[in-house]
Amino acid sequence: MSGTVWPASGQAAFLLAGQSQIQAGPNQHAAPIASVAKVMTAYLVLGDHPLEPGQDGPTITLTAADVADTARRIERQESYVPVAAGERLTERQALQALLLPSANNIAVVLARWDAGSVDQFVTRMNATAHALGMARSHYTDPSGFDEATVSTAADQVRLVDRAMSLPAFADIVALPSAALPVAGTVRNTDTLLGHDGFVGVKTGSDSAAGGCFAFRAVRSVGGEQTTITGVVLGQPGQDLIAAGLGAADAMVGRIADH
Repeated sequence: MSGTVWPASGQAAFLLAGQSQIQAGPNQHAAPIASVAKVMTAYLVLGDHPLEPGQDGPTITLTAADVADTARRIERQESYVPVAAGERLTERQALQALLLPSANNIAVVLARWDAGSVDQFVTRMNATAHALGMARSHYTDPSGFDEATVSTAADQVRLVDRAMSLPAFADIVALPSAALPVAGTVRNTDTLLGHDGFVGVKTGSDSAAGGCFAFRAVRSVGGEQTTITGVVLGQPGQDLIAAGLGAADAMVGRIADH
């Protein structure tokens, strides 16, 4: 692929179904990835607690400490879903809260539930990244809010491709919305879903990371329906989520036309 498929800013990479070689654009360097980090969080949780189709998994009971943690995150203007002490979320519902509205407070709930503490979970995130050959990735938190959580587009493509092989993960990221006990209806920040062949995966945005989007789309490439798994990081714009989505949409269009 020539350089013409890549966004003008930031970095990007993609993988075509049936190929083993990730196509990486210029400017690959360890950079903040914001909420794209939640792909690893969900991948680890589902690895430890697999969900079969139709299964909701174990129940997680939220505590007063979770409510207090959420209040701190609201003050810092982090993404969150409302929670209440004693609220019961199934594993599937917690993953929906993590991946659709991108709730940082639920990233912490899941990390503690899965590994006993956030620190232990982060250690496992880094061990998994190492095992997957994500040589330029380093995780410091389960939500990606910390700008010291860094990766490259190519490293993230490697992970997203693995995560999408888990049916529960693929099912959840393809949902436009979901219903939670306290938060009510939460909506997916991925507004490309159902358009131009997009079937997921995860947005991310903050001032350090710019607009980020890990995606999968099914498009006709060279006359054949082909699955494109890709990641764009560091996209500039007034609306950072829209910048990440737009860069991915344009990139997929260029790959399909190539």
